[in-house]
Amino acid sequence: MSESVVKLQTVEPGILCVRMQDRGHGNAFSDALAGGLLQAFDSIASNPDGKAVILTGYDTYFATGGTRQGLLNLHEGKTSFADTNLYSLALDCPIPVIAAMQGHGIGGGLVMGLFADLIVLSRESVYATNFMNFGFTPGMGATCIVPLKLGVALGSEMLFLARNYRGEELKQRGVPWPVLPRAEVWPHALELARSLAQKPRVSLIALKDLLVTALRKQLPLTVQDELAMHARTFHQEVVRDNINNLLGEAP
Repeated sequence: MSESVVKLQTVEPGILCVRMQDRGHGNAFSDALAGGLLQAFDSIASNPDGKAVILTGYDTYFATGGTRQGLLNLHEGKTSFADTNLYSLALDCPIPVIAAMQGHGIGGGLVMGLFADLIVLSRESVYATNFMNFGFTPGMGATCIVPLKLGVALGSEMLFLARNYRGEELKQRGVPWPVLPRAEVWPHALELARSLAQKPRVSLIALKDLLVTALRKQLPLTVQDELAMHARTFHQEVVRDNINNLLGEAP
């Protein structure tokens, strides 16, 4: 794994941190970031001492979704979001995952964070499910996890309108997760992880398995439905134009 893009470290006994820091892409899902995340969570799954994982980003970025080329590959049918299962890494992780979203969470980046067991948002940061701004329907399990974790009314609004929401606005809208000043997101996440680390690992795994059983069963069905929608919506010419207009033409 490239240490400059994804860093996996033991913060304290039993507490692991996965830090995304692809500064060249603003933590968009570059090949390096995707590969680093997959390797990090593979390592976590085989670590017999882990009790909690904190997933976080750098500076003002948590994770910002697909790169321009990645979205164009999806538009052209060369790839599918299901080819690289980033969205459910936190869900599939055997131990609890805390998403410390200290920075912006956009599109698939926000969705990936919402699959964590515990979530901490930043007042200053922007969060959006911006799929429909490009003209294609949401993917990566967004149609399942966004209403589940943020509420049906707000989740549906976010998916349809695809606009930006500051963390402070989400707090006012009643999201059921802590929304703190950016500087307080990491300390709060670490305190949550310390509380988890006091519990027996076998009990944490057993409880997580039970709590996410229904979601783990539902997600593959949701992904099939989203892929079917993508077959209808992703290959429109307007989608290609929007990708280039919003993310910039290649030089």
